[in-house]
Amino acid sequence: MNYKVLYRKYRPSSFSGIVGQEYTVKMLQNAIIHNKISHAYLFTGPRGTGKTSTAKIFAKTINCLNPVNGEACGQCASCLGFADSPDIIEIDAASNNGVDDVRELINNVKIAPSEGKYKIYIIDEVHMMTQSAFNALLLTLEEPPKHAIFIMATTNVENVPITILSRCQRFNFQKISLNDLKKQIQFVCSEENISITDDAVEEIAYLSEGGMRDALSLLDQLSSNSEEITLDKILTHYGSISTKSIKDIIEKLENQDIAALEQCFDDLENTSNDYKVFIKKMVKELTHIAMLIKYNRYEGNLTFAQIKKIIFDFNEILNKTNINMNPYVLIKLTLLGSYDIDQMSERRTIIFKEPEKAKEEVKVDVPKKEIPVVDEVKVQQQDDYLQKLKKVRINNCFVGAKKDILTTYQEIWKRLENASIKSDYVSWIMDSSLVAASSEYAIIGTKLDSLANLINSKIQEFTDEIKKEFAENIHFIALSMDDWNKEKQIYVKNLKDKYTYQLIDETELEKPKNEEKEENMITDVFSHDKIEVV
Repeated sequence: MNYKVLYRKYRPSSFSGIVGQEYTVKMLQNAIIHNKISHAYLFTGPRGTGKTSTAKIFAKTINCLNPVNGEACGQCASCLGFADSPDIIEIDAASNNGVDDVRELINNVKIAPSEGKYKIYIIDEVHMMTQSAFNALLLTLEEPPKHAIFIMATTNVENVPITILSRCQRFNFQKISLNDLKKQIQFVCSEENISITDDAVEEIAYLSEGGMRDALSLLDQLSSNSEEITLDKILTHYGSISTKSIKDIIEKLENQDIAALEQCFDDLENTSNDYKVFIKKMVKELTHIAMLIKYNRYEGNLTFAQIKKIIFDFNEILNKTNINMNPYVLIKLTLLGSYDIDQMSERRTIIFKEPEKAKEEVKVDVPKKEIPVVDEVKVQQQDDYLQKLKKVRINNCFVGAKKDILTTYQEIWKRLENASIKSDYVSWIMDSSLVAASSEYAIIGTKLDSLANLINSKIQEFTDEIKKEFAENIHFIALSMDDWNKEKQIYVKNLKDKYTYQLIDETELEKPKNEEKEENMITDVFSHDKIEVV
């Protein structure tokens, strides 16, 4: 097999070939020029940014017999024999992470180099070592032989003990900039006679997320035939979405064009687009708009508060590792839930108080397909009702909440994942859990605000679908885990203050009255080890 993948073929062999790490390269070259070589180095940073390549080049230059301005000469015996040098030991800590492996390394450290000036150990993915292995390595790092140098690399520096960190010179590798990635991709395409469009180069650079290895791997896959690499080809093969499409969606969001947004997401749900790529591109564009707002150079209708809320909600979606429902449903709800309620209320006030003037404004500014004002009022009324219903059902659940009831209902809830109910409801159940229950009420906890809102908007239909499994007339309500923790703290405080929870008729939605209640009822709802009073 003569073919060599691009990221290996174009791996840099000298400091001058390293892309995007100018500061680190300069510091390492200065150490060589001034003969200030440390016994231990730690290279940290994202994958594909050149940590291991830099470690090899640094090791080669250290042992070079005739370095020039901190660069290996490439002509001496040490440089020519570097690839097979017995004095350069590469170790993959992911597969050699035990204490026995490190002890063997320590025993070999004592042996002087056979050819070069130093015996250099390059330990990749050092964070994978066990605690015992780190402790064994620490002894050598404290008093290393003069001829031994350790160069360690990791993508997870937080997993490296502080005792190791404090004994190393640390260099942080940054994500490679978009411009540097584009230049290198264009250079490789020129060298390999690969036909590619400019927008395709930019998309590959974007999808690689600052990693040169990922960029060249993508290019390698796309260049497997002689066809020109285009943006459409990339979007089709890698589930990406064009920047133009992102800007179109933001424009519809700015204009509150609900029908057009709905159509966009219907189209997205039927594609193989990666929702994580979509979110990251949306965040990039929204961040740009947020900066324009702060510099007073934005002429659109979005506010800084709206953008901030959208980005934080998107981050919550990205942090959820197991999304069983269509993620684009959550994204759509996030965007639709970002509209400025105060602005909408102000618009309704104008329409109701000054009908003629409002009519003119609607004729000029509002698209015909925009949702009618009367629908906005109904939506607001429904939101108000759900907020009141939420308070009532939380209260009523706390009236008779018992831990044994909760345990029973949790077992039923788990069985619902395999029940013959609507698939949407199954995904809701898999992404949530029951956190409190009485004989007739239960609170559903979810990690995402958007999912809690979605469940509550369909709470009656959802209840009708699953209540046969409970054999009880259960009333459900959904809360995000943040909201649930707040309600739980209030519950604990109320019981300490001798507050009595009383059932409220949902048709009346009246506030509960304050009467005395035994404080020790709290243990009927939660386990002692789950209660923390501050």
